[in-house]
Amino acid sequence: MKADQSWQKALLCAQAALDKKAYDLLILEVSALTSVADYFVLCTGRSDIQVQAICRAIEEALAKTNIRLLAIEGYTHGQWVLIDCGDVVVHVFYENVREFYNLEGLWVQAPRRQLPEPYHSQAQHLRTATA
Repeated sequence: MKADQSWQKALLCAQAALDKKAYDLLILEVSALTSVADYFVLCTGRSDIQVQAICRAIEEALAKTNIRLLAIEGYTHGQWVLIDCGDVVVHVFYENVREFYNLEGLWVQAPRRQLPEPYHSQAQHLRTATA
């Protein structure tokens, strides 16, 4: 049951990010690789203002469902914001910072979870719109 709750929380964060036009969104299932979290949600904003807007949207979406954040780091600078929801950790990057730190490369062994519809189509649209 916990895994399903973690997945639903990751999807809630993904939807909030996509609503603010986050792009290059992906969800990594890291539960077999670390005890830190079950899922990492990674996404990118085109400016520090957009990164902050994405984070606010995620915070608001979680608050509406009474999910308490454990921590949020990096919000003031808007370059790399980490939102710790316990079993889900969200990384919101400014595009150059995401390329530099390359979390996808560091966590290459983590399976990428397929987003269900309509999230998948929305994420694909935002990915191709920026290419």
